[in-house]
Amino acid sequence: MTDSSATVRPDRHAELAAGLAQVRTRIDDACAQAGRDRAEVTMIAVTKTYPASDVLALAGLGVTDMGESRDQEAAGKAAEVAAAGVRPRWHFIGQLQRNKARSVVRYADVVHSVDSVRLARALATATADRREPLDALVQVSIDGDAARGGALPGSADPAAGLEPVAEAVADAPGLRLVGLMAVAPLGWEPERAFARLAEVADAFRAVHPGATALSAGMSGDFEIAIRYGATHVRVGSALLGMRPTLR
Repeated sequence: MTDSSATVRPDRHAELAAGLAQVRTRIDDACAQAGRDRAEVTMIAVTKTYPASDVLALAGLGVTDMGESRDQEAAGKAAEVAAAGVRPRWHFIGQLQRNKARSVVRYADVVHSVDSVRLARALATATADRREPLDALVQVSIDGDAARGGALPGSADPAAGLEPVAEAVADAPGLRLVGLMAVAPLGWEPERAFARLAEVADAFRAVHPGATALSAGMSGDFEIAIRYGATHVRVGSALLGMRPTLR
């Protein structure tokens, strides 16, 4: 349930400002150590389970990109934030069911989790009434675990191979293929996961040179992801504190 208050307590505002300062410093340091331009890395504030008041406070602190992973929560929250006169760039980062595509495209600017041809087609159909194309990233399965989502690199599977999914996105008039997303597999060290992702991304860009976005890394490992080329890092607990229990 989204908090309907458009204001945030002074103590909460201070918590968010402190968390943001720490995360920005970490990103600055990671970029410096990797020899990368800080402007290449976008921080997405993962606001799932947090109230709209936190989104509004973060926007007031200069955060432009917000991430959500459950449509039933995100749709109402995005509407509440818009009603307050604020329009951040919304990123849908969770696994997405095809029957939610029409709802998600009403508020999302970017979908990070396109992992099948069928989902790409559902999103393409749902974008028919949009004025601008929906930016889409293909989610990559680094370890081949289908249960966690992700298209399969090197697979010729016409439904879930990385290249067939990418082509389905690229060929859809309502979608814009912008890059890849991945989550480090359970049990893998981040170094191993993001090194593997970097290899996949290099090969992918050789075929799709305009798809340069790489969404990888979360609160505990985004420095390593930045070292391996992440352009978007998804930060929740390090920014907003420990997440309330999902219900």
